[in-house]
Amino acid sequence: MMEKYTDSGKKDTRSGFGDGLTELGRNNPNVVALCADLIGSLKMQDFIDENPERFFQVGIAEANMMGMAAGLTIGGKIPFAGTFANFATGRVYDQIRQSIAYSGKNVKICASHSGVTLGEDGATHQILEDLGLMKMLPGMTVICTCDYNQTKAATIAVAEHDGPVYLRFGRPKVANFTAEDQKFEIGKAVKLYEGIDVTIIATGHLVWEAIQAAEELAEKGINAEVLNIHTIKPLDEEAILKSAKKTGCVVTAEEHNFLGGLGESVSRTLSQHLPTPQEFVATQDTFGESGTPEQLMDKYGLNSEAIIKACEKVMRRK
Repeated sequence: MMEKYTDSGKKDTRSGFGDGLTELGRNNPNVVALCADLIGSLKMQDFIDENPERFFQVGIAEANMMGMAAGLTIGGKIPFAGTFANFATGRVYDQIRQSIAYSGKNVKICASHSGVTLGEDGATHQILEDLGLMKMLPGMTVICTCDYNQTKAATIAVAEHDGPVYLRFGRPKVANFTAEDQKFEIGKAVKLYEGIDVTIIATGHLVWEAIQAAEELAEKGINAEVLNIHTIKPLDEEAILKSAKKTGCVVTAEEHNFLGGLGESVSRTLSQHLPTPQEFVATQDTFGESGTPEQLMDKYGLNSEAIIKACEKVMRRK
């Protein structure tokens, strides 16, 4: 019987970011924070209370925030610039490209409320293209975390990484199942389950759904391998290829458009090195809409049921 992962209590990943930032504030005097009028949403208040002189409230001026963050790096500061994922990418892509990525500035772009799980605020505030936008920028590290503990660990880890980082997390309270004392390694996949029949490669909120899918598949006699890919770029191609070679088929799962996201990076890797049948659990070239996170994840097929169906389908293609 496979070991089951346990939810230690639902927590939002944005709180993992906030608590990680607070810890950084205590341990790294060069860490500074900027926010575009969303302090509560980004859980930055504790950092501000402890380090008021190291916080910059930019207001609803995200483009200016990215320029300020780039400038702060010149003096040796490590800026964490926080806002909603939509505003942290789509609204300010030119500033990120020109002022941060092109010159390799050590800015950490901290993007909350990503994907459809932003929920009731609707399509104008949701973004399903951000991973694609950011992974295409030369030199940009792209991270998408799965739970509170991993987000906190990632927030702390990216401060030690020299170069621009896009850190993507979310709004709703979700299962918290990874280790509290984990070591977060950028670019290193985490194998959650060992399997031989099908590989499930998941990121963000879909990792917990992948675990649920694997447990249900086990009851049907299907042995699924599950990889938690928290770093979209640089991608752990070695782990992906090793798993795909063993199982012979792959399902990718992400809260993002199937165009440009994790699935596409995996597909490129497989096509170059090990052509393998693949199915995508992702949104299908669409914008989101208003609804509860649960309603939207179900409507757009971003759940364990969709992963199970994709696994059964891809196994028939072996």
